Amino acid sequence: MNRTDRLLAIVLELQAHGRRRAEDLAKTFEISKRTIYRDIQALCEAGVPVVAAAGQGYSLVEGYFLPPLRFSPDEAMMLLLGADLMAASFDAEYRQAAHAAARKIAGALPEQQRAEVKSLRATIRFVPGGAANQHETSLLPQLRRAIVAKQRIRMTYQARHGAAALEREVNPYGLIHTGKSWYIIGFCLLRQAIRAFRIERIAELRVMSNSFERPSNFSLDEDQRNDRTLRIRVLFDPESAAWVREEPSFYAVAHEPCDAGLLVTLLARNEHDVTQWLLSWGAHVQILEPDSLRQRLAIEVERMLENYQNTKLLLT
Repeated sequence: MNRTDRLLAIVLELQAHGRRRAEDLAKTFEISKRTIYRDIQALCEAGVPVVAAAGQGYSLVEGYFLPPLRFSPDEAMMLLLGADLMAASFDAEYRQAAHAAARKIAGALPEQQRAEVKSLRATIRFVPGGAANQHETSLLPQLRRAIVAKQRIRMTYQARHGAAALEREVNPYGLIHTGKSWYIIGFCLLRQAIRAFRIERIAELRVMSNSFERPSNFSLDEDQRNDRTLRIRVLFDPESAAWVREEPSFYAVAHEPCDAGLLVTLLARNEHDVTQWLLSWGAHVQILEPDSLRQRLAIEVERMLENYQNTKLLLT
């Protein structure tokens, strides 16, 4: 990034975040704090109203706004493709917002640039793994409002391996879309821990009047990884190694090539999380640890064999 682009980016950063320390800006733009000091001085000399507060960092004078931005064809195309993806992945409320945003971006472009972006957009498609189903889309607006308002939710939830649906009260912290399904992430009062709930398994949902405060150190990425404590190691034969890399498990954290094939390490919440994925690879995979998972899959394979043998008897 050249200096002119960086100066503009610094102003955008301050405009977006309100106040940033020199060390934060230096980390963001991968430069030294001394360079940040020089950049801030250059902005002030150019008439940008940057205010410094001791120990707090830099901010812009309230009410200062940049003139309308001009996008390059690649930047505009990325924004429009992003709008297309969001329209395909969200419910009707956000789908309309995504289409409206795309129209505004396209309409603000100069005619020549608009034609170029339209041509590029016609040659690239990003297809999501799966759009939200009707049940998910009916619940997403309520969940979003509960997250923004910091209100507790009460739901009837059917765990995949549970005997019966349970009523849960959850402080909702965020939403995650894996490419196939939506999940609500929050603090479960029943389990007294942060849990992920698949939205399509929620039978009934009610937003309660109880309010909560989301932990200041909460992170969707970190908390999802911290919830997975079961370490699993499996070995795939050389024939399937390339295909495993192409279709990895959501719970995979490491792929290590070796003479015997591909060693994969997974972190899961429980053995159920990875059982079906491992079974889908048939004889191409061996469970190295834990022993309990190896025994679980062996029992499952024996049951499958019995099913096929019984089917043969029925047909004769």
